[in-house]
Amino acid sequence: MEDSKTKEGAAVDAELAKAIMARRFSPSLIGTEAWEGYIFSDMEIRIKESTDLYGAVLWPSAIVLCHFLETNRDEYNLTDKNVIELGAGTGLVTIVSSLLGAKVTSTDLPDVLGNLQYNVMRNTKDRCKYIPLVTELVWGQEVHQRFPRATHCFDYILAADVVYAHPYLQELMDTFDHLCQENTQILWAMRFRLDPENSFVDRFRQRFHVEELYNLPSLSIKLYRAWRKDKRTKEQREAAA
Repeated sequence: MEDSKTKEGAAVDAELAKAIMARRFSPSLIGTEAWEGYIFSDMEIRIKESTDLYGAVLWPSAIVLCHFLETNRDEYNLTDKNVIELGAGTGLVTIVSSLLGAKVTSTDLPDVLGNLQYNVMRNTKDRCKYIPLVTELVWGQEVHQRFPRATHCFDYILAADVVYAHPYLQELMDTFDHLCQENTQILWAMRFRLDPENSFVDRFRQRFHVEELYNLPSLSIKLYRAWRKDKRTKEQREAAA
């Protein structure tokens, strides 16, 4: 019985992983500019990577999150929703969210913003209801001043592959904590590589309710939905703002 369940789970994983990775295609002709192609919302998306910058390379977790957003748009309707993406990288999640009708604030480190802005504008201009805002965000630095809770209320926080063996995991946790209000949902895809990913999830569960939406062993990727555990008092909310 256990073997049959294991085989069934592996088959489901393989089928879903195949459907997700089928979103990507390579250009038929090699031109002067290298790019990766993706199909979402029946539109061709061209993403330029910058291989000299770690954050400007598109990782599979972003494709997984985009696939989920499009195929579950009835339950997770992004139309007219306020969305912020952390560690937007090449911008694929920001672009797909915008195509799905969201008002997106796309954030990353300063050295990534040029490539991010290029991809976002290239793929959303005249296609989306709202023009995405691309802006700098260094986790843990001036987050309260840049995004005061009283005026920056997000329906969704999106993140793909922001957790890996870097030294800023606590700052990332603090950023999640500040941006996530009572009615905010976090949709977060991550690839498990080393122990820091596992320990971060354990610490994340202490602060947030966590639901596993996808588990794709063939890609070493999981997708989570999370929301606040604590209900802050009005005084605490005002102090945090």
